[in-house]
Amino acid sequence: MKFLRYGPRGAEKPGVLDDNGDIRDLSGLIGDLSGEVLGNLDRFKDLDVASLPKVAGEPRLGACVAGTGKFMCIGLNYADHAEEAGMAVPSEPVLFMKATSAICGPNDPILIPRGSEKTDWEVELGVVIGKAAKYVTEAEALDHVAGYCVINDVSERGFQIERQGQWTKGKSCDNFGQMGPWLVTPDEAGDPQDLGMWLEVNGERVQDGSTRTMAYGVAHLVSYLSQFMTLHPGDVISTGTPPGVGMGFTPPRYLKAGDSVRLGIDGLGEQSQSCVADR
Repeated sequence: MKFLRYGPRGAEKPGVLDDNGDIRDLSGLIGDLSGEVLGNLDRFKDLDVASLPKVAGEPRLGACVAGTGKFMCIGLNYADHAEEAGMAVPSEPVLFMKATSAICGPNDPILIPRGSEKTDWEVELGVVIGKAAKYVTEAEALDHVAGYCVINDVSERGFQIERQGQWTKGKSCDNFGQMGPWLVTPDEAGDPQDLGMWLEVNGERVQDGSTRTMAYGVAHLVSYLSQFMTLHPGDVISTGTPPGVGMGFTPPRYLKAGDSVRLGIDGLGEQSQSCVADR
């Protein structure tokens, strides 16, 4: 199934996509796509989606999950992207966090921060936790996943690399975490290690990869993170990006106000964003 959240920012309602691609309202059954709801999405398998109220028009889509406590990210997790960056694949997953305030809807604009000269793009597979995971094995890990989504891990490379300290400051600016359009359940998403992914800037395809080239797969990442912290329902793991980021071009190419970005992952939907200066 494909779950989503729609409506004005801060007042989103839960919904589900029907077979015709129309949004059906779930707010009569659940409060939001968060917490314990995420651990029990199977309850909707036999739901007659067509019986739910149809949402008129084309409302704004919000982030496809609510109540995210941790937004964990994995660096240099694609062998071909590590090569592009001139770095070896790490001997263990590289972890960093984005502030949850960066999370926004899939088609919300990319805000170019004040003073930014190196805002970059990264299409990534997002993993949404449905059941608490602590010290889980790799064999158990996928049982704790509620579903998958598209994420644009927008990054300001100058802030990230040239301003001292860890990567967080270059990853956490407002609207640096477009998430959605849908939360796709594992049974519908298929093998998370065999999904094509792409990103275009101003209509030019710059990223065209596959989760097959991940150094560390989803099951490994969920298990690995759970050795250091409890993963709670609604937590999100952004699992890294294939090659084709702006930093990897010669010379590098970065986003500016007026640019447009489109990205998607097989079966998980597409995002479309305009770039605007953050005032």
